[in-house]
Amino acid sequence: MRTGLIGLAVAVLLIFPASADQNDERLDELFVQLHETKSEYQAYVLERTIWSIWLVSDMAGTNILMEQGVNAMGVGDHATALEKFEAVVELEPDFAEGWNKRATVHYLMGNFAQSIEDVKKTLTLEPRHFGALSGLGLIYDSMENLEGAKAAFEKALEANPHMVPIKMRLEEIEKELENRAI
Repeated sequence: MRTGLIGLAVAVLLIFPASADQNDERLDELFVQLHETKSEYQAYVLERTIWSIWLVSDMAGTNILMEQGVNAMGVGDHATALEKFEAVVELEPDFAEGWNKRATVHYLMGNFAQSIEDVKKTLTLEPRHFGALSGLGLIYDSMENLEGAKAAFEKALEANPHMVPIKMRLEEIEKELENRAI
């Protein structure tokens, strides 16, 4: 079963052209499958496939900058990562993942207000972006805005019901909010 699903995901990626981003026509069907599957493994494969589409731009320069930014972020070089993602959003302002990655770097740097603005831009371009929605929840959680975190996590789970850590944190937040109300 696992081999068949991986083969299906690879086939979906190969059947359609290599151009991708949040407007890619494959995403609608992938989101349908993500909502219908009961298998955590299938959900994982579908999530990875969605991310692989979101991460690709039609512009080679954007893809190079994205790779450089992701690599810089991976080694904790937030200043370089921010510089690369700023170049991405300037070069291609309608590319949702550029905004999402810049939001992530701002979050890691503690620039919560700027991160929230970048998440909002991401969601304007791709309302189903479960990464941006869960990121927004993490930002609000870091700011101790539990109501905001709860709302963002709920929307993230509407987009992708298979995010176990988000489900767990949402349950904790709901309990904390209940305790505050008592």
